[in-house]
Order: sequence, then C-alpha cells, then structure tokens
Amino acid sequence: MAAVPASSSSYLFCVSPSTSLYTPLSGPSFPRTRTLRSLSAKPRPCACAAGSDSSSNFRSQASLMPPFSFSLDEPSSGSKRQYRWQRVLLKVSGEALAGDHTENIDPNVTMAIAREVASVTKLGVEVAIVVGGGNIFRGATRAGCSGLDRSSADYIGMLATVMNAIFLQATMESIGIPTRVQTAFRMSEVAEPYIRRRAVRHLEKGRVVIFAAGTGNPFFTTDTAAALRCAESSRQLQVMKLTRAKLDVSYLASLRISGDEFNAEVVLKATNVDGVYDADPKHNPNASLLETVSYHEVTSRDLSVMDMTAITLCQENNIPVVVFNLQKAGNIAKAIIGEKVGTFIGCTRNQEQNGNALGQERRLVNEV
Repeated sequence: MAAVPASSSSYLFCVSPSTSLYTPLSGPSFPRTRTLRSLSAKPRPCACAAGSDSSSNFRSQASLMPPFSFSLDEPSSGSKRQYRWQRVLLKVSGEALAGDHTENIDPNVTMAIAREVASVTKLGVEVAIVVGGGNIFRGATRAGCSGLDRSSADYIGMLATVMNAIFLQATMESIGIPTRVQTAFRMSEVAEPYIRRRAVRHLEKGRVVIFAAGTGNPFFTTDTAAALRCAESSRQLQVMKLTRAKLDVSYLASLRISGDEFNAEVVLKATNVDGVYDADPKHNPNASLLETVSYHEVTSRDLSVMDMTAITLCQENNIPVVVFNLQKAGNIAKAIIGEKVGTFIGCTRNQEQNGNALGQERRLVNEV
C-alpha cells in the first residue's frame, strides 16, 4: 500500500476490517426530540507505511485511535424550568384591545400582547388565543336595531373577531412570532378553517394559534368559544402524552412527567379589570377583589366573569380560569407561566362537596 501523506490541514481515518471503530449506542430507543450534542472522536493524523509491514502499521495506528461514538447530553434538572401549564388558552376581550377607546384597536395594546406572548413561547409554553369583538361590534347589544335580528347581529360580531385576529396576527409576525389564524367558518382567503388536529399540530411546532369567529354559531359568546377550544386541545394533549408514555415510559420517568400534568390546561381571561370582585367596582367603591373563587360561587352569586355556558363547560371539564388585568405590564407572562395574578376560578367536585377551600389547587398552580 502506498504511503498517504498527512498535513496539518487534512486528516485521514485509517480503518481496518478487523478493527471495530464504531461503538453502537445501547439501551432504550431515544425520542426524536433529542439532539446530537457531542462527538467523542477527534480526527488524528495517520501515516500508513509502504512495504510488507504496511498492514501491521495500519492496524497499530487504527488501534491507537479512540472508538467513534456519540453521546446525548441530558439537560440538567436546573437547565429547563418546568411550568405548571405547558399549553394555555389566552382569552382577550375586544374591549381590552381598544385600550383607551380612542380607536377600535390600540396598536400599543396588541404590541404589548405580542411581546409578552413571545417571551413565554421561548420557554416552550404553547399558547393559543381567542379574541373577542366587542371593540368593533357586539351582537347582543345591537340586536333589534333597525330590524336586525339576534342571529344576524351575532354573525356580524363574529366578523369583528376576525378583524381583531388578523390585526393581532400581523403584530405578532412583525416581531418574529409564527402565528396562524383559524376561523370557525370558512374564510379561506384570509385565514385557515378551524381543524382541531391542525391547530394542535401548529401548537406542537411552536406556533401561536388565534381562534376567531367564536364557535361559528349565534347565541354563543367568545367566552364559550374559549372554553370549548381549551377543552378540545386539552383532550388532544392528554391522548398525545398517554400514547407517548406507553411507547417510552423510561423517558417520561426521566423527565418527571406525572399523571397530574396530563390535563394541565387553563383559560386565561385578559380583561380591563384586575380580576373578579364581590360587587361592581364601577358602582361600589368598597368592592373587594376575590383571589380564589369556585365555579359554584360564580353561578350562585351571579358574578360577572363569563357567561354561564362557558363556566359550566369549564366546570364539567375541570378547566381552571384565571381572570387578570391586561393593562398591567407583565401580567400576561405571569398568568401564562402560572404565577399568582388576578382571580383564580376552579374547584374539583370533591373539594366543593366537602366544603374545602381552593388552597390545594392554588398551591398546584403556583408550583412553577
């Protein structure tokens, strides 16, 4: 065999058929989400002598080289913070988008929303948004005007939510957030039709999904649409994680994913008030803010939080609701990652029957 010159800029790996230079990775299969971190082999120059002893030199040089293998570095326990909610639904009312009401949509408000959502999506939290349309047109209050029936008024209100969604999408994409708008009825020229599996796939890819046009049916508010979309994505998340657990139990155990986190979903309602009060603060200056409220209290005391259909849907699916002020900087990010902000609404039926407070659920929410 002829000698192979080696220089400082070019290297040659000498491989012998009798010498195994590859060490296969043993153990359980690794999921596709893990990435190649490091290579343990380093290139070394190798000169193969000519003549009758070239084969022996070839083997001796190869034996001195380290085996070619790679390792997957596990993230340390403190490198990635585990948040209470991995997928959240943010409900933004139309009135909150109006800001100081000098115009229908305040660009400063939409930019503030986009920046705070961007800060949490970088942490790996999946965010979906439902927007209202009260800043442009509210069907419930316009019904009966000039012969306008309630169904037609609600459809006009749905179109108003599409306008807000497109505006918010443009704002988010201007700062580099991949965003998709899905409508409850087809408007293929401006947005995607709502398809549950497609919406979940967008969230899995790190995109923000904005749901517009409510539920697509009159007589239902956007609060009900928020509860419905959250329930649908929550079910899909649970099925996805259960399937993954069956396929790779050891991997889930290493990430400390427990069964309590399978249904970690929440509706975050961003409004222009600090939360839920025991009375209307506009008419009663002595009204006090409630930090924790149960579903039953909302319905029995007729608290103006969400409509009864939305609250009942959240109660039936055990979906907590957090009501907070959109105007305060940082509230969106705090609510998304599960910090204490505004009013927390939620109670399991056993807790409600036993008359226990919501301290246990509040502690779970604050475990960040």
